[in-house]
Amino acid sequence: MNVARLAVVDAARAARVLSEVREATLAGHRARVAPRPVIEQSWGRMLRNGVDPERDLRSRPLPSEEVRRRREESPLRHVLPVLREGLLSVADVAQHIMVVADAEGRVLWREGAAPVLRKADGLGFELGADWREDVVGTNGVGTPAVVRRPVQVFAGEHFVRSQTSWTCSGAPITDPRDGRLIGVVDVSGPLETMHPATLAWVDSVAKLAEARLREVHTASLERLRAVAAPVLARLDGRALAVDGNGWTAAVAGMPYQRRVALPKSLTPGRRWLPSLGPCAVEPLAGGWLLRVGDEPSAAARRVLLDLARPGRCTVTVAAAAGSWSRELSPRHAELLFLLAEHRTGRGAAGLAEDLFGDPSRTVTVRAEMSRIRRYLGELLQHRPYRFCDDTEVEVLLPEDLRDLLPQSTAPAVARKRNAPRSSRAELP
Repeated sequence: MNVARLAVVDAARAARVLSEVREATLAGHRARVAPRPVIEQSWGRMLRNGVDPERDLRSRPLPSEEVRRRREESPLRHVLPVLREGLLSVADVAQHIMVVADAEGRVLWREGAAPVLRKADGLGFELGADWREDVVGTNGVGTPAVVRRPVQVFAGEHFVRSQTSWTCSGAPITDPRDGRLIGVVDVSGPLETMHPATLAWVDSVAKLAEARLREVHTASLERLRAVAAPVLARLDGRALAVDGNGWTAAVAGMPYQRRVALPKSLTPGRRWLPSLGPCAVEPLAGGWLLRVGDEPSAAARRVLLDLARPGRCTVTVAAAAGSWSRELSPRHAELLFLLAEHRTGRGAAGLAEDLFGDPSRTVTVRAEMSRIRRYLGELLQHRPYRFCDDTEVEVLLPEDLRDLLPQSTAPAVARKRNAPRSSRAELP
């Protein structure tokens, strides 16, 4: 059933059909029309997490001063003009509202038609409200944050009953510097006001916002390069200037590296970095000066791959000289999970088969593995791709394997979801 088209032709009928599907599914019966896969999977997560479909149980909205603080610190503040220009004028005419939430699902901005804003107040769709999927069920803010792709949630597709008069179209916004989720933009309103093209429209504007963030990042690297140039000119040996996320602005005495993996909380002094080895770290305006030493690098001994939280996967590397963590993009989380499963190694064709069901798609695999090796450095080997033999690898899985990498459509991940397994596992 094409829910979007049915809603345009007959909104009342669409609402009735979706309500029937919801009631039957939640009662454990087979509905005459199956839920869409993205909705069915989300409902499954809600049932396993114990979310009550009949009661809206959430924490109180954040205080206004905390909302203000998050606004000031969020990269989303740089793209508000893009979002407003692309969405707000049309949303207002169509009796919709635009909502922008941070990566934790907290509503930071909310604008649009006054009558719809008043209705949103009654749903708890207010500034500072918590709209994470595991708190308020399937919705246009929390679900896109979990599956990392645009999602439209029509009326009865919402898990919690109080939201079933609403329809939402949300798209994630990621930081182009590292693929980290920074928020979700959503357009919401009554079912009868929604159009089939709303989701594509919201997704397009979200991509424009990400393009704007790339422009902001490029400008910041240019400023850092101007600061670093005279410093590097006076140095002997190998050195490079990087921003706070490890993106390289300038190098001296060594080949250019696009990005260097940095610890989460880098401080001045002698530090070991995966792709560079021992370095002297000094602060620069807008970044760091890394002076690379010649001593042999300290070997990292342990990698922790945390896949336990749907939509928020990380890798942590522990070494003799310290540890660092990095949030993973969905594709990198898939690849590192597959390598952890195949400790003896996996070739590009094998990984392509695991990811896409097509062993010929090796170009994509090699490109992504090249990006992963930029931050894991000597911890990964190739021909075949694998973790180094002397590296301990631990994987944290969700308590229910059906929640493993919910955004993934990889055949190998789907097989793992369906395999019986203990709640958490440490791989040899």
